Amino acid sequence: MSGTTVRRPRPSGPASAWAFAVDCRPLAIPAFRRMWAASVICAVGGSFSVVAVPTQLFTVTGSSAAVGAAAGVSFAALVAAAVWSGALADMMDRRTMLLVADLGLALTYAALWLQAVLGGRSVPVLLVAVAFQGLAYGTVLTTTGAAVPRLVPAELLPAANSLSSLVRYGGSILGPLLAGVLVPVVGLGTLYLFDAVALLAVVWAVAMLPSLPPPPSAGTEDAANGGRGSSAAGRMLAGFRYLTADRLLVAVLAVDLAAMVFGMPSALFPELARYAFGGTAGGGPETGLLYAAYPAGVFAAGLLSGTFTRARRHGVLVAGAAVAWGIAVVLVGLAAELWIALAALVIGGAVNFVLSTFRTTITQAHTGDAVRGRVQGALTVVLAGGPQIANLLHGAASAALHDAASAALHDAASAALHDAAGALYSPRIVICAGGLLTVVTVAAITWAIPELRRYIAPAPRPVATRTSPAAPGDRVSPAPASRAPAGRR
Repeated sequence: MSGTTVRRPRPSGPASAWAFAVDCRPLAIPAFRRMWAASVICAVGGSFSVVAVPTQLFTVTGSSAAVGAAAGVSFAALVAAAVWSGALADMMDRRTMLLVADLGLALTYAALWLQAVLGGRSVPVLLVAVAFQGLAYGTVLTTTGAAVPRLVPAELLPAANSLSSLVRYGGSILGPLLAGVLVPVVGLGTLYLFDAVALLAVVWAVAMLPSLPPPPSAGTEDAANGGRGSSAAGRMLAGFRYLTADRLLVAVLAVDLAAMVFGMPSALFPELARYAFGGTAGGGPETGLLYAAYPAGVFAAGLLSGTFTRARRHGVLVAGAAVAWGIAVVLVGLAAELWIALAALVIGGAVNFVLSTFRTTITQAHTGDAVRGRVQGALTVVLAGGPQIANLLHGAASAALHDAASAALHDAASAALHDAAGALYSPRIVICAGGLLTVVTVAAITWAIPELRRYIAPAPRPVATRTSPAAPGDRVSPAPASRAPAGRR
């Protein structure tokens, strides 16, 4: 069966339906299959907090600014975790790091459940829990990014990344939908408990992975640097230097960061659902639908990942997908009905799958295993931190605009118009402005750094479709990862 799975993408003609389906070859490798199974276990439960935390904060405070503040705290913790764990991932067993990080995340969700059971309405307590969540989640992201290339050969990395995204976002569809339905029934505290239980299952699944020790070349590299990279900060700076030395990588990351910072309005979803689309004050189906629509688009595109992974103009696809995402965000801000906003978010999720797939492919093609942990840590700061900055900016901008517009309308007209300012205008204006900024910024980056639009990946080699790479990958070792830079894309 595994041989059939590995050979499935072999037909290259346009008439082959398999050419457009999900590439499942990495699942023939037991080590990756265990890692992938861990993500399946946590896919739904781990998504509940995405709705529960901002909903609880908005319910307690009545302001999206509190949601944005929590995003700022989470981002600061995530940066610290990425800097530290990125350096450690090149020095110690990556499986051990994943175990510790997943267990810490489970304990954080258990603490959130406890404060909810005790009637938690303390914003400082929630912010502390959010900080611990950011520390654990940043470590998981960084270490996973460094571990996956050790589990599969270089030619299967795009397919492995697509499979991981497919499962993660598939859970992000069902998780928020269930959360929106369950909040009025079981309360926010139960959702946190579900998250904690799901993470315990992940801890068990990750324990089944083989050992992932650091590559032998890591110590050699530090010696070549005169020992300057021995500290966590020094080793992390080496990862940033590795990234900034390549103009193509700079362009790819700048485009992705612009799309996430300017064009990710998820902090405004509770407010948008409550006022623009008639949702309930404590959260409800409208909020869950808004949070689920984006990953639904990602999941739909992932089912046809073969269509994108066979393309060669990776740079053009990165820039084009970012522009399309900005346009979709503008449509969300202009939507008069909930279904229009949902459709725009689904389309945006689909084009963002294209963006993330080729961003990951390009960056992995330029990274060696000896620095992969540090480079992944830098990427975690930029890529996972982008949406956190977006939440902070969108929440603060919406609150400020709401106050200004409300004050102006209150002086000039009736109380009904005063309420309309908060109900309709401020979140819509902020969302539309973010989408337009995304389009303009991406166009400027593409013009300023021509390496991005000119980048064309070489045609894949026929040897990449053979079944033989699966067997060596079953024995996890530094060898497949050390060859990653040679896999030119």
